[in-house]
Amino acid sequence: MFPLPQMRSFRANMFWRHFANYFVLILIPVIAASILAHVLVVRLIEEDARKLSDVVMSRFTEQTDTAFNALKTNMINMLSTSGIRSLLKESGDSSPENRQRSEMIHDLRGQLIKLQSSELVSKAYLVFAHHDLVIDGDTYTNKSYYFNIQHPLEDKDRTPFFALFSGKKMMSFVEPLGEDIPALMSYPFNTDAPEVYLVVNIRRDKLQNLIHVRQDWVAGTAIVGSGGQVLSQAGPMKEWNVAAQLASGLKNPQFNVAGQKAVSLVPSGFDDSWSYLSMIDMQTLMKPAEVTRLISWAFLLFFVLIGSIVSYHLSRRIYKPVMEIKEGLKSRRNENDHPRDGNDFDVIKRYSRLIVSENEQLSQLVSGMTPIVHEHFIAKILQGQYRDALSIETYAREIGFAYGKKTARTVLCIAFHYEREYEQLSESSKSFLMAELKERIRGLVPAALWLCQTKPDTLACIVHRDLFLQLNPEEEADIVKLALQLYGKYFKATIGIGSTVHAMEELHVSYEHALSVLQRRRLHSGVEICGQDSPPESARYDSYLSVQEVNRMLNQYKTREHDKLLQSAFEVLDEGVRVNATAMQVKHLCSDILNTWIRAVETERKDFHVPFYAGLFDTLNRCMTIDELRCSFEEIHRLLFPAIEGKGEDKPKKLADILNYIHEHYDQELSIEYFAGTLNMSIGHFSRTFKEEVGEKYVEYIARYRLMKAKEMLLETDLKIDDIAEKVGYWGRNSFIRMFRKYEGITPAKYRTLHQQ
Repeated sequence: MFPLPQMRSFRANMFWRHFANYFVLILIPVIAASILAHVLVVRLIEEDARKLSDVVMSRFTEQTDTAFNALKTNMINMLSTSGIRSLLKESGDSSPENRQRSEMIHDLRGQLIKLQSSELVSKAYLVFAHHDLVIDGDTYTNKSYYFNIQHPLEDKDRTPFFALFSGKKMMSFVEPLGEDIPALMSYPFNTDAPEVYLVVNIRRDKLQNLIHVRQDWVAGTAIVGSGGQVLSQAGPMKEWNVAAQLASGLKNPQFNVAGQKAVSLVPSGFDDSWSYLSMIDMQTLMKPAEVTRLISWAFLLFFVLIGSIVSYHLSRRIYKPVMEIKEGLKSRRNENDHPRDGNDFDVIKRYSRLIVSENEQLSQLVSGMTPIVHEHFIAKILQGQYRDALSIETYAREIGFAYGKKTARTVLCIAFHYEREYEQLSESSKSFLMAELKERIRGLVPAALWLCQTKPDTLACIVHRDLFLQLNPEEEADIVKLALQLYGKYFKATIGIGSTVHAMEELHVSYEHALSVLQRRRLHSGVEICGQDSPPESARYDSYLSVQEVNRMLNQYKTREHDKLLQSAFEVLDEGVRVNATAMQVKHLCSDILNTWIRAVETERKDFHVPFYAGLFDTLNRCMTIDELRCSFEEIHRLLFPAIEGKGEDKPKKLADILNYIHEHYDQELSIEYFAGTLNMSIGHFSRTFKEEVGEKYVEYIARYRLMKAKEMLLETDLKIDDIAEKVGYWGRNSFIRMFRKYEGITPAKYRTLHQQ
């Protein structure tokens, strides 16, 4: 900031702030134009330079790969068309009179000489793995003579070199020996115990000349392996340490820039474990871009100077009215209640926005919290925490809750029991489902009502008696039943009708009465209404097993009549339905049956434990329909008595059936517990068996199969991401996108865009 006279420091300071702000406002178009020109022009030049680098590197890699592929083809043709197999048959007779063997060796030497005619090859020879024989274009002899005289090796290189002649090789490059780089190929090709190895020594100088890129902006090139080892390099490469640091961690293909140098890493089409590395001089490559950038900055500075002068004069004219507004605002506010940074004009704007924003946030917060507070208040009344009229009136006034003091009200308690396939829904999904159900009930019931969730599986509906509609509680329960039937696939619901009360402080009485009525619910599926007129517990149905029945079941187990045990349980369930027994009565008797089964099993089997048995009782207690009880008894029967049911079953066939089921029902909830139970296995044993048979973990298999179907829908349909997520078994868009990114590396929308282009 420029120094200003002390007596005018305040005004000069404010003046300078306004000048700076208007300077920015006027020059925004100029700055935007300069930046746009800089971004577009310079970036285009940089992109062209990068494309030029990519094109040159692609041609260079293609040329090098072609040379290697040609050499590999010649090596394969030489081994394929040679008489090595015939020579191996004649190897037993190595006498000088064996003319046929000599002719074969002579023919092989001629082919090796032809292979050595390649510009890259300095020497080619054959090493026999199981015979003491080496053949090259000049001679054939034993291994000791050849590697001591003809092709001498140092003692430190001999052992690792001979270790290379094992296993299958398909033009495998090894550590350089002297000025050459050996490449090995085994024959026969498709065996792990080859008979012959073809060794081709590639000239390092010719290879360096082949990979050299003749461009002034390329400092050097190299061929590197997957482990970072350098097979060959060309050029001075003075900055080789910098190149190695830039290339470390890159994945093919990549282009990494650091300062004035860059490293380009291009994958080899000849060998997947190779990459071509080039050191690029960015200063030479980007010289046109630097010139353009310099011109752009000069143009921007010129307009900055012009804009500064204009802004200075404009700021002087605005100073006076802003000061008047500031002084007026200062007299009506606390200095600590507003932001102080910036000039007075910005302070005024920010303070005004702050007031508006705070009011809007407070209004939204209050509006959003009001229904939740009201519902919580009603739940407290139903649970009996507020039982006097004065406390209810006081709290209602504080939260803005309006109610009629002497209105007749009836509490309808709705108990939910989720179906097995929807029992594992997340809390978020259940919350959304409950919110939708509340809106549906409000839309169908003509009378005024309050809704609140007193328990995770209980919804209280307080219906106000309307003098004009003249609906009794049973008729109102029938209307609520219509709303619940729309969600029958998710849960079984039971409506308990409480007594009618005429005061707010008596609502807990109606609620408790409704809860007690719910104990009369039966094992019917669908929506059931329990009221004052509902039949009580059946006196003809005994909720406990007799001693004779217990002994009969124990005898059936001892005689291995396991099927009769299950049949006896089904007969008890059918009897309960026939006499219209309550769910509580039937479940008491089912617990006795299960306890008898456990007593019988414990006499022979010691592999079960207390948590396992507790889980069986929990399974029964969660059942609320006759079908669920039947399924639970079938599953428990399979777990406790697997000897008969599991006999002779083919587990691979069952796994195949499970895979078919997954393929047909991938859009549904697929429980590993259910599949483990069908095979009489624990979850851990089933997971291991599934991975051994299928080759992939259960969770990963389902995820990949769903994503395969999702990719088909992304490319073959115009469905939205939300619809596709639902069709392949995901409950939310976010979980689907997260799983898709985990396995595919990109989002579904990006995948669709890339493949459609």
